[in-house]
Amino acid sequence: MLVNIDPASDRPIFHQIADSVRSDVAAGRSRAGDRLPSARELAAALDVNVHTVLHAYQDLRDEGLVELRRGRGAVLTDAARALSTIHDDIAALAAKATAAGLHPETLSALVKEASRAVQ
Repeated sequence: MLVNIDPASDRPIFHQIADSVRSDVAAGRSRAGDRLPSARELAAALDVNVHTVLHAYQDLRDEGLVELRRGRGAVLTDAARALSTIHDDIAALAAKATAAGLHPETLSALVKEASRAVQ
């Protein structure tokens, strides 16, 4: 798993780590049952505090994408399958929004609103 962060970004690093994991899953590079790098290993690789990685993993756990197991680390759950199955739909929607001239933040807001409406 390749986790990318941009230290110059205004987005908090723990969000960037979680976003990177989600993107990896959505693209099919990581699957349900895969183990994420240990928080300590990832923190060292990214040169960030281990608590930053743990914050990202806890957010992913809270949304059901990761299960944190003592002694086994962070493991992707079956929710990873659902995320990867909608990857193509998301890519098509993003392409359509870009062609229509929508800003990514606008598209994000519309998707969030649509998600709330169906819950």
